[in-house]
Amino acid sequence: MNAKTIQELLRYQDALNRRTFLSRSASGLGLTALASLTARDARAVDRGGAAAPQAGIADLPHFPPKVKRVIYLFQSGAPSQMDLYDYKPSLEKHRGLNLPDSIRKGQRLTGMTSGQATFPVAPSMFKFNQNPRSGTWTTELLPRIGAMSDQIAVIRSMHTDAINHDPAITFFQTGQQIAGRPSIGSWLAYGLGSENEDLPAYVVLTSKGTGRSDDQPLYDRLWGSGFLPTQYQGVKFRNNGDPVLYLSDPPGISRGTRRDMLDELRDLNQMRRDATGDPEITTRILQYEMAFRMQTSVPDLIDIKQEPARVLEAYGPNVRKTGSYAYNCLLARRLAERGVRFIQLFHMGWDQHFNLPKQIRGQCSDVDQPTAALLQDLQQRGLLEDTLVVWGGEFGRTVYSQGKLSVDDYGRDHHPRCFTIWMAGGGVKQGLTYGETDDFCYNIVRDPVSVHDLHATILRLLGIDHERFTYKFQGLDARLSGVDKCRVVKEILA
Repeated sequence: MNAKTIQELLRYQDALNRRTFLSRSASGLGLTALASLTARDARAVDRGGAAAPQAGIADLPHFPPKVKRVIYLFQSGAPSQMDLYDYKPSLEKHRGLNLPDSIRKGQRLTGMTSGQATFPVAPSMFKFNQNPRSGTWTTELLPRIGAMSDQIAVIRSMHTDAINHDPAITFFQTGQQIAGRPSIGSWLAYGLGSENEDLPAYVVLTSKGTGRSDDQPLYDRLWGSGFLPTQYQGVKFRNNGDPVLYLSDPPGISRGTRRDMLDELRDLNQMRRDATGDPEITTRILQYEMAFRMQTSVPDLIDIKQEPARVLEAYGPNVRKTGSYAYNCLLARRLAERGVRFIQLFHMGWDQHFNLPKQIRGQCSDVDQPTAALLQDLQQRGLLEDTLVVWGGEFGRTVYSQGKLSVDDYGRDHHPRCFTIWMAGGGVKQGLTYGETDDFCYNIVRDPVSVHDLHATILRLLGIDHERFTYKFQGLDARLSGVDKCRVVKEILA
């Protein structure tokens, strides 16, 4: 073996060593943290290896959008609609009586209550207040949200096909009950890109409620990209320590050296891409670039000490606790003003099969002040007019008690037939209550809204025609709103 050949082998080995080092040090960011592209670099690699336009799909938006971004406050575990938003004063006369068969109509039950001998009606033990401007009813447990209900559209006629948590949350996230499809945030990152070159298009924040700390778990696949390219999956921020691992350069490596290493790695990746034609290599190059920029953008993002004292006070006493719902609401506003396209907060603890009165008090205490503060904060900064805020869970709760009903205690099982969510912000009618349920809050009697209807409406506010927003997968034009007939709920649009 001559000297030239040995020298070439050494250079090749050196390249491999550097590539291995960078891939291992970058893996701490997680594939999700590396995986979102930005407005400048968000070039969706198409099936032929060519690069699509920078800011998402070329023909989007289909028409002028009402909003630029979405903040989705997902209440994981399913809040009880008749204890929060769907006021049913006439239920008191049915307290403890068996739910009439004419109301239940033989509809399916979960395994947790199907064996009950009776289904005693459990009216809410909480008082309701009516907003004097909008006439909207809300529970006494949410006084601050209630005071702002003249600025939100309450939909009391949501329904879903799923009756258990995992398929129900998956359905809301992806438009399908079976795992493996792209999440709504991934669809939007793919279609619209991001307005910020230094942050992901889709960010996920999680918090545990004080109502029920051992609530249903969440899975990273809920914000996954499914069959879309991996750069569009959500980036989950951690609740402890740095929100993203390895924000600092490795020990002994300066910023300039890190830049040089990435440049050389980019050259190696480009050589490999040119040789193989693999489009995922382009994604890998852009992932490293995003990770490099996040090392600067994320520390600035989470530095809430920059906020005025009055703002911190508005979000409540838990705002300084990293990973709390209040902290995440403030972070959501900071992400929104930095141009992140889709921001999703998951607040766990709403799965209240037993001890509901005690547990729901804790949950409402978690969310009431921070949610109202978020709306006010967005409004004061001029962001609410082009931001859509959504609040709600995966299904509702039964009007009958799960287990024993007492004077001051009851529980509620899963109920997919009817439940409540609300929306606020750009393009949404203010002070509207839409849809109606029967006197037992068990069936919808007017203006039903499906999960796919909700998806179609969110897309419409972002300027997207849900029927034309597709991605070719397994020979089909897949879409978030599914193949079943659905509609944009125009009645709630301003």
